[in-house]
Amino acid sequence: MEMHQVRYFLAVSRTLNFTKAADECHVAQPSLTRAIRQLEDELGGDLFRRERPHAQLTELGQRMLPLLQQCYDSAVGARSLASAIKNGEVGTLRIALSETIDTSLLLPHIAELERHFSRLEISLMRGNAAKVAELMKNGEAEIAIASSLSEMWDRLDKWALFTEPFDLIIGSGHRVAALDCVAIADLSGERFLQRPYCEQHEPLLNLLRDHRLDPDHAHAVPSERDLAAFIEQGLGIAFAPRSVAFPQSLKRTAVNGFELQRTVFLYGVAGRQRTAVANTMVKMLRGADWSRYAA
Repeated sequence: MEMHQVRYFLAVSRTLNFTKAADECHVAQPSLTRAIRQLEDELGGDLFRRERPHAQLTELGQRMLPLLQQCYDSAVGARSLASAIKNGEVGTLRIALSETIDTSLLLPHIAELERHFSRLEISLMRGNAAKVAELMKNGEAEIAIASSLSEMWDRLDKWALFTEPFDLIIGSGHRVAALDCVAIADLSGERFLQRPYCEQHEPLLNLLRDHRLDPDHAHAVPSERDLAAFIEQGLGIAFAPRSVAFPQSLKRTAVNGFELQRTVFLYGVAGRQRTAVANTMVKMLRGADWSRYAA
């Protein structure tokens, strides 16, 4: 099935006249008639009843009309989009974030991209470290932001954005919330919430054990949003990276004697061509001021 055949069919369906349809399509009538005959042979039946001077859709033609109209519209839309992308009118960005990367880190840069590309289309994906690495491998994501991916695939390029500490996240009414200075010993007997989606999950658990705290008998939550909800209900406390945003109802504080950091990296695939939007985003992220998160 050729798209010009579909276009001729739609023209005859609209005008119900082969001559008028040929004029509308700027083609000789015998050529139009021959193309529709070929389409009918492919579909296995007549699409029109030829009743001079008019043509009427057969039952097969009526059933094919919405399907072929959708097919034609999709093809026209695809060509239009391809042309717009080629001419720089449309910019696309496919970016993957690990579960612990806050979207707010990206939003100012996306807003800046909007000023450079008249039609910007963002595809944002999330997952744990393994999922993000897989999205990069199969090409679903052009760039990624995460903490520890390099060991999962040796073709990843990476650029360090910032290194940040882990802060204690507690409810505003928690017993240590009023302390000017919280020490690790002040957390004895507390119930810690686990964040298994975090790349530093195991190092965090080991560090708590080293300080003779018990992180193992705890609730495990699947996201930062759920973590905040549990803390608000007094169901535990947690350590989380400084760049992760939490509701104002929760308090964030540093803990003396507790030293855990992570480095947030921007990732690309070595040797793989990126779109103009992705290259622009890479430049913006690498040149951004991340000092407010730094340890």
